[in-house]
Amino acid sequence: MPMSKASSARVARRIATAAAYGGGGVGLLGGAAIGLLFTEIQLAKRKVGGADEPPHADGLYGTAFARPAPERPLRLALLGDSTAAGQGVHRARQTPGALLASALAAIAERPVRLRNVAVPGAQSDDLERQVTLLLGEQPPGEAPDVCVVMIGANDVTHRMPPARSVRHLSDAVARLRTAACEVVVCTCPDLGSVEPVAQPLRWIARRLSRQLAAAQTIAVVEEGGRTVSLGDLLGPEFSANPRELFGPDNYHPSAEGYATAAMAVLPTVCAALGLWPTEDERPDARRREGILPVARAAAEAAAEGGTEVAAIRGPWALLKHRRRRRLPPPEDGADGPRATDRKRRRGDEKREHTRGR
Repeated sequence: MPMSKASSARVARRIATAAAYGGGGVGLLGGAAIGLLFTEIQLAKRKVGGADEPPHADGLYGTAFARPAPERPLRLALLGDSTAAGQGVHRARQTPGALLASALAAIAERPVRLRNVAVPGAQSDDLERQVTLLLGEQPPGEAPDVCVVMIGANDVTHRMPPARSVRHLSDAVARLRTAACEVVVCTCPDLGSVEPVAQPLRWIARRLSRQLAAAQTIAVVEEGGRTVSLGDLLGPEFSANPRELFGPDNYHPSAEGYATAAMAVLPTVCAALGLWPTEDERPDARRREGILPVARAAAEAAAEGGTEVAAIRGPWALLKHRRRRRLPPPEDGADGPRATDRKRRRGDEKREHTRGR
């Protein structure tokens, strides 16, 4: 039976508390169910098959907004797993990083420099390495303005204890916030929407991924970041249009799928950078927005994709259902001559990881 939102909030709070105090896993399902989950995942992966290396989209976007004495480009970074990397599409401009960079440049009327350190197959324990790589590339005081993190699916499929998963994410967000980065975390997607996955794995995967997503939200908000839930975006919309929104492997999003996700994330990225009208920051009861206890807001967001949760004060959080904005036509990054170096560097990073999503 589906868990109530109150029960989901309690479980998420238990996971986040265990993460904060260095606890291990929180038992959410019996050992037999976990064993079945693992077996079914291996079968599903064989059905899914492999995927090509994601295209390299690092570069400068929105060069049309450069002026004779331009402002420095906004710095956007993506961290996480294959979804953040853009696996499943073949053109750089179709990746979530390029889509967000192009749209952010159009809204800010300012160039945006994109750096993507995400690695296919990454779990949350790889975020420490990714953050170190990202911050180590920048001179002091020039960290990214905003970092978008997409992580969690591989933690579920590889049976990482949820408290450990959340602790790794919390530590990464804390480091980025200390470096003065705004942080937007796209929480664990709903793995129950993946077409090759059969029952009972589908129900189990949905429950585990939503519980992790809610716990991630609590941890991120308490470190001063914002979250956007991806669960529902990889749920009803993707389930209703799998041929359009999933890629050829039926596991990663297609170009249309990434655009759908980017439209949901973009308003939160803009809000984090102060690019949204201030009146839009007030909760609108007609849109089921409000100020809620953090755990309750986290459970609400995990159940509905595209929902933002941001810190307000103390134990309270702002829950928003921001209006999606149509993305401008995507563009390719302007640093083409550096593509070979980026490809070599990404290849070196990929060889460090034998885990495949």
